[in-house]
Amino acid sequence: MHGLTSACLFFIDRLMTPGSEIRFVHKHMGLVPGWGGAARLVRIVGSGAALRLLSGAARVDPERALRLGLSEQTLSSSDETAALEEAQAWLSQYTEGPASVIRAVKKVVTAGRELPVEAALRTEKDVFGTVWGGPANLQALVRRPKHK
Repeated sequence: MHGLTSACLFFIDRLMTPGSEIRFVHKHMGLVPGWGGAARLVRIVGSGAALRLLSGAARVDPERALRLGLSEQTLSSSDETAALEEAQAWLSQYTEGPASVIRAVKKVVTAGRELPVEAALRTEKDVFGTVWGGPANLQALVRRPKHK
């Protein structure tokens, strides 16, 4: 799960089940992470924790994963079917809605994380322009003229 954990695009979609674990075993294989795994891990947990995780190859249980930011939540069930249903329900709160707006949110967050602040601000302004006055914005204004 190590590569998958640090590469999750949506940033908040790392869920664990009771009894599961994350383990970075690269050193035991005579390797280091490739394809950006180490860089992503440093951004998620910081350089000190990343160094300990990569050099120690220790097992990370759901509780520690939550503390480190490697996981967002521990699901209540280890049963595959129940866990999948719970994960889908949890994730739906972040993915339901107009696809154009969800994509726009992901784009501005990615820019904020990966670009220098001036470039991220330009990206945010540009992306805002793509949704302002768009179908989702106009429908929201009709449904809720004032936000409470």
